[in-house]
Amino acid sequence: MVKLLSSLVAFFSITTLFAQTPSGEIPKLVVGITIDQFRGDYLEMFRHKFGARGFNRLLNEGLVYSNIYYDFPNLNKASAITTIYTGANPSFHGIMAENRYLVESNREISSFFDDNYLGNFTTEKLSPLPIKVSTIADELKIASGGQSDIFAFAPDASQAFASGGHGASGAFWIEDENGKWATSTFYKAKQPVVDQHNRSGQSLTYTINSLTWRPAIDVNRYDAFPYTRNRYNFQHYFATDKKNSIHLFKQSPYVNKEVNDMAIRMLESGSLGKRMNPDFLALTFYAGNFEKALDKNYSVEIQDTYYRLDQELERLLDAIDAAVGLKNALIFVASTGYFYEQEIIPEGMVTSGGDFYPDRTQALLNMYLMALYGREQWIKKYYNEQFFFDRKLLEDKKIDLREFQQKAAEFLVLSSGIQDVVTSYQMLHGAYNQDVQYYRNGYYKGMSGDLFLRLQPGWRVVDPQSDQYEKVRNNAVVAPVIFFGTNIKPQKIERTIEATEIAPSVAYRLRIRAPNAAQSKILGELFR
Repeated sequence: MVKLLSSLVAFFSITTLFAQTPSGEIPKLVVGITIDQFRGDYLEMFRHKFGARGFNRLLNEGLVYSNIYYDFPNLNKASAITTIYTGANPSFHGIMAENRYLVESNREISSFFDDNYLGNFTTEKLSPLPIKVSTIADELKIASGGQSDIFAFAPDASQAFASGGHGASGAFWIEDENGKWATSTFYKAKQPVVDQHNRSGQSLTYTINSLTWRPAIDVNRYDAFPYTRNRYNFQHYFATDKKNSIHLFKQSPYVNKEVNDMAIRMLESGSLGKRMNPDFLALTFYAGNFEKALDKNYSVEIQDTYYRLDQELERLLDAIDAAVGLKNALIFVASTGYFYEQEIIPEGMVTSGGDFYPDRTQALLNMYLMALYGREQWIKKYYNEQFFFDRKLLEDKKIDLREFQQKAAEFLVLSSGIQDVVTSYQMLHGAYNQDVQYYRNGYYKGMSGDLFLRLQPGWRVVDPQSDQYEKVRNNAVVAPVIFFGTNIKPQKIERTIEATEIAPSVAYRLRIRAPNAAQSKILGELFR
């Protein structure tokens, strides 16, 4: 009798404990939102113009971490989003940029190029297989025995593959030539909602010629920047540049509406979040500069982009609420952690720094190596702040790779505009220090170069074949990470979290394994 009573007491105690721990509930739908080039300082500057049910709702009712950090160099949308969804750095997941350089064939290809798969509504041959490890979405698909639906919608293919992963029911992006929602034959399932849209008159193929981007509100209300030269009533016609119309469209807030429209169509179709196993919807939005803006640094266009993005988030949250209920959804919002500045120096102003010409630096380095090792073309290419050597030539000449790299690095570090040089041998075999580890996190054997360059802030990287240049800046872009939905306690946490902490934390909330290369701890505040 005593044993029976003890068992009953224990049972009711445990039952009460779980009833008081709502954070243990599994969401029916996870919505992962990555915002390319999203800035926390802009969010704070502009939020007084926002409504109550978009960004402000997330900030006021969500768990908000003040900043996200990526522990590897040369951040971009492909490497950042893959890191968020795998919980690992490029040294594990293998995606270092939008494109990569093939030394053997001396050509540049998409990081997601895969000759074994064709495209639907695109001529590109791509797949998610170049992601070398699993993603959150993959682990959910495995845990559910294939029953969970996973969809990804993004402006670009790299973003769709990174967030959709290998197990997606569909990963879609806006095709650069025709404006259709494209995908890869890697994903076998047909999606009627997407196909119907592509064949309808609402497709971007047919509507882009009539689209004009004008301010959503009176431009005089866009007063966040006191440095804006004039608050002009801009009008951007995408159809005026036929060749680049989709490219320009993807830099406008209208791309966020296009992504959101497809997401809401999927929610309204009634298939997501309605079964025992959780489903996953991954979305990528854009919050960067518009290259045609008159004032590159302090444009009214960037303020309009955030204003319109706030409205899209309100629409999305309302659609999620209508489809499954916000109390049954887990939503996270994260930035890609970088921002492409379009700096214009006033005429007559002289600044420190100078112009760094990669082609000239490559020629000088090769001449130096010729003097040491003989008259050969030792360098294959300078690409993405890396030098690639002719490894086969080095093998044929029986030249020690470590010594060759070190000699080249010692020469380059004396050049104007170069702060530091790290060799691949140092990253793989050298003594540990924080700088080397930082570069090691962004290095993938067989894909990365022989030398990694760190350029000095204030220098311009000049490509003679283009009228574009890149100004080197080391500024950190501060951007919050927000969790919202299923029993999330509103909190503001003033600390920086690692991008690699998001995936294992979401996995823990779903009661599934973390992605197989994720090593970071889970975010404790998400479970309190």
